[in-house]
Amino acid sequence: MHLTLISHHLCPYVQRAAIVLAEKNAVVSRRYVDLADKPDWFLAISPLGKTPVLLVQDHPLFESAVICEYLDEAVPPRLHPQDTLQRARHRAWMEFGSTVLNTIAGFYNAPDAATLQARRDELQSKFMQLEKVLPTTRPYFGGERFCIVDAVFAPVFRYFDVFEQLGEPDLFTAMPRVRVWRAALAQRQSVRQAVGIDYRERLTQFLLERGSELSRRIAARRGR
Repeated sequence: MHLTLISHHLCPYVQRAAIVLAEKNAVVSRRYVDLADKPDWFLAISPLGKTPVLLVQDHPLFESAVICEYLDEAVPPRLHPQDTLQRARHRAWMEFGSTVLNTIAGFYNAPDAATLQARRDELQSKFMQLEKVLPTTRPYFGGERFCIVDAVFAPVFRYFDVFEQLGEPDLFTAMPRVRVWRAALAQRQSVRQAVGIDYRERLTQFLLERGSELSRRIAARRGR
């Protein structure tokens, strides 16, 4: 099966698909697009004009959740739980992960200090919900085995790695289970290789260009 993952360097949804592909040891090529200047060939296969798109024998699949579900059915090993109810529960938390990403976008685009703090509080509340459902002694969302929910949240935590490196306070100090989960995901090879070595630099430049409260704080810390 010939697979091509149409990607953007910063897209967290692309990272989800890349992580799942790596966990399955699938042979895949990556093709990058500039979402600020979308080529016609990309718009022809991506009805929403978004990444990722997975080409399967030149047949396009779009939307990261659909791509991950397809891969889990088509390429072993299975990452979803075998139990029907647990599988549905995992899918619900995958959707929750998308809402967290939306809140992160609201955080880095916040126009002023009050809005930035409101989005920070909202993020903290969402992660406290996760703290309550994570296992107490095992590293991943479902326990010992890596699952697709882990692939969804690994790109989420990668944002906070960069936020903290740029001087933002740690959001997870009162969440021991989340901290264990975050650390385990950061060490996973599939997670580490889902982005390029210049990811931090690219994301930092992206954040500086937002013209937001966070942009101004980063620029001030960097002496700009």
